[in-house]
Amino acid sequence: MSPISRRQTLRLGVTAGLAAATLTTGAEAAPPPASFTLLLVNDIYKMNEDKGRGGFPRLAAIVKAERARGVPMLFCHAGDCFSPSLMSGFDHGAHIVALTNMIKPDVFVPGNHEFDFGKEDYFARQREAEFPFFAANMRDAAGNPLPGHQDSAVFELGGIKVGVVGLILENVPQMSDPGDLAFLPVMDTLSRQAKKLRDDGADLVVAVTHTDRATDYEIVRSRLVDVLLTGHDHDLAIGFDGKTVMVESNEEGNYVTAIDFTASVSGDGSARKVTWTPTFRVNDSRAVDPDPEVLAVVTRYEAELSKELDIAVATLAAPLDSRTASVRSQETAIGDLIADAMREATGAAIAITNGGGIRGNKQYPAGHKLTRRDILTEMPFGNRTVVTSLTGRQVKEALENGFSQMEQRAGRFPQVSGLTVTVDPRRPAGSRVVAVTIGDAPIEDDKIYTVATNDFLLKGGDGYSMLASGVKGGDLDVAGKLMANDVMVYARKLGTIDIKPEGRILMQ
Repeated sequence: MSPISRRQTLRLGVTAGLAAATLTTGAEAAPPPASFTLLLVNDIYKMNEDKGRGGFPRLAAIVKAERARGVPMLFCHAGDCFSPSLMSGFDHGAHIVALTNMIKPDVFVPGNHEFDFGKEDYFARQREAEFPFFAANMRDAAGNPLPGHQDSAVFELGGIKVGVVGLILENVPQMSDPGDLAFLPVMDTLSRQAKKLRDDGADLVVAVTHTDRATDYEIVRSRLVDVLLTGHDHDLAIGFDGKTVMVESNEEGNYVTAIDFTASVSGDGSARKVTWTPTFRVNDSRAVDPDPEVLAVVTRYEAELSKELDIAVATLAAPLDSRTASVRSQETAIGDLIADAMREATGAAIAITNGGGIRGNKQYPAGHKLTRRDILTEMPFGNRTVVTSLTGRQVKEALENGFSQMEQRAGRFPQVSGLTVTVDPRRPAGSRVVAVTIGDAPIEDDKIYTVATNDFLLKGGDGYSMLASGVKGGDLDVAGKLMANDVMVYARKLGTIDIKPEGRILMQ
């Protein structure tokens, strides 16, 4: 693999049978005038740029420039923005809605992170939004459509009727905290909605989805839609096989993909036929100047945060690595630090937390002054430290769940304290834990152990349903302190943090 990140790699032909798409750059001949354009952003969490790329000010500049072209355009947002970000830990995503109101997508599909602060906060943000929410497979507990949401719509773009349906992952309840909201099967819902849109006269059907790559591929193979605009995997992915377009626009507004459609119409009524050709343009946010109006708002937010956050709590004697690929695949020093802090705060025998809850995606060198900002950047969800009591057998079941999706580097990968676990990743999921030691003794199946974890996992998040069995009375709304605060207290107590991976997770 080259030094370029997998998530910054332009993927042409993203699934078997998808041929290379037509991609234009400024050095190539201009394509024919477009009939209309679809513009996609997804998974943007941070307000400001990072190393000159991404963030809302640069995204706003791209959106304004695209709208100024004078070509009919539909700007689509494929979800994940209310959380996790540094400020969302304070306002539960209100600042993100305010910034998104400044660019006003025509279609917004919620992602799993829109529910990180619960159902009520989700609806509060939705009411603040000045842009439409699409979610055809989301319903209330009684199966009714949600207020302020729509399933689909037909847009007239350059004389072409474009039908749009919005869809979200089915397993949001396992990934976030949507309360009693129901998430219907994606493919069944899409089948019904695509037929309705075509019956309503749509010439093209576009699915804007927050779905994982396996579901994306299934949608492409189904031929239910002409265009899939997707989020969730954070890839820059472009594919077209002559029948179906699939696009994802990386993350953080780093790249914003535009698809120009040149379409022609023949016949009328039932004989109407539309033929179309896509041309793809990737807007690299590094190549644009930040929009000054949005930048001013972001600067104000950043100043408000700095007053409270830029306070050092400890000094690093050894580096910390919070890169996504690391915390979701191996023991890390930062995972050890967080799990140790949870165990220290509760007095539990062991601690288990999910690598997906560590979100900074960065490296801290030795000598770095660790600040409140750093810790809240790493743990932006507002999760609380809680305690449950499990048998040794249940602890092993929890660890098996944690290692069950190693190949996908899923967020459930465990970071632990108070135990050593040996794992064979070559074994089938559910049988990968070879041995577990707690303290100096092998784990005992029938012995009860106190386990510190976070409230998201306690409620079954990331597949950790077994953790709830140790809560007396079944009340999962267990009070606890903020994990981030526990880590701040522990880091301040240490003063100098000299933690290195020590073999808590051993891979055979």
